[in-house]
Amino acid sequence: MQRSPWKTRYFLDTEFTSFDDCQLISLAIVGEDGREFYAECSNFDLSLCSDFVKSTVLPQLGQFPGRAMPFLQIREELEKWLATIPAKPKPVLCVDFVGDLTLLNHVIDGDLPAGWKEELVAQRIDQERLSSYFAEHGGEHHALHDARANALAYR
Repeated sequence: MQRSPWKTRYFLDTEFTSFDDCQLISLAIVGEDGREFYAECSNFDLSLCSDFVKSTVLPQLGQFPGRAMPFLQIREELEKWLATIPAKPKPVLCVDFVGDLTLLNHVIDGDLPAGWKEELVAQRIDQERLSSYFAEHGGEHHALHDARANALAYR
């Protein structure tokens, strides 16, 4: 992927309990510059999980030791991580689902730091490249793998 000299894209993905009772399970941000953030929430309400989440998302947790933590610790660590991102080139947070932004704003208890832009990129994700990533690495419906796949498949 060719990087723009005017902006750096960061790809956000989240996993959550269900569409009806949405609590964060995990969150990942993957930057074109190689920076990554990943955390799993250790205190979400398991009873709120849909059957899909129970069968597909939950079995994938724990792949990255030391990244499971309580919600408030995720907030702290994510705010610190976001503060390390340079304002130039302009950071752009890319999502393929607007619900990811809603969850992120809940985690950080507000909006992104000043200078960040947001972009819905669902139409710019190359499905063939996305499928190739998952065929090689697996991990579909795991926040970090999904964010990495979106970064690779962005066109």
